Amino acid sequence: MSAPLVVSIPHQLGREEATRRLKGGLTRAAASVPVLKVDEERWEENRMFFRVRALGQAASGQIDVTDDQVRLEVTLPWLLQRFAEVAQTAIRNRGQLLLGKKS
Repeated sequence: MSAPLVVSIPHQLGREEATRRLKGGLTRAAASVPVLKVDEERWEENRMFFRVRALGQAASGQIDVTDDQVRLEVTLPWLLQRFAEVAQTAIRNRGQLLLGKKS
């Protein structure tokens, strides 16, 4: 089994506001990526467990929200590992958009 893909995104929103912004965010993000399908998005307090599929491959992971950071960890099957760097950049960019300060 491969090492998980980990993306940490700092924020200044506090845990509650960051969690509020992220709820449903995976499903919304998948809508803009035709090859990505969300099988599960389940929240337990400030932790989300998820399962997604892309290119016929399944991946699962979790997102932990703290007062100053969101940490995503996902284990990718070998086929999707080839796209890990691209995925990491896309996740970080989307996360920064969701968690950026809004006036």
